[in-house]
Amino acid sequence: MENPLHRSPGEVSFADTDASGWMHFPNIFRFVEAAEHQFLRSRGILVFDRSQGGWPRVKVSCDYKRPFQCGDSYEVQLEITRIGAASLTWSFEVINAAGEVAAFGSMTNVRVDHQGKATLITDDERERLK
Repeated sequence: MENPLHRSPGEVSFADTDASGWMHFPNIFRFVEAAEHQFLRSRGILVFDRSQGGWPRVKVSCDYKRPFQCGDSYEVQLEITRIGAASLTWSFEVINAAGEVAAFGSMTNVRVDHQGKATLITDDERERLK
């Protein structure tokens, strides 16, 4: 990813690994979600509120290239590839300490109200997402 919109460093903890000592595969999504929430909060955009709604995922994909173990450093890189009427599609890469892409993928979220119904992304939110 040449010019990520957001970067978030982290380290694989023991709790992120399985019995083999390797990071359990769904934890990539936890790391990416944490980076996404950091970005949204930094732009003053609601992540989730029971009375206002949030951004549930409707589609996710990930390709795994290299494994992680406990103590390994990583960096999540995010960019927005599409902003629809009520949806947002992210592209992500998780980079290891050697600078190699360990995992990459995408996720699509839909802006919903407090009842879980899709709602339009406001012009103000669109501006803050840039």
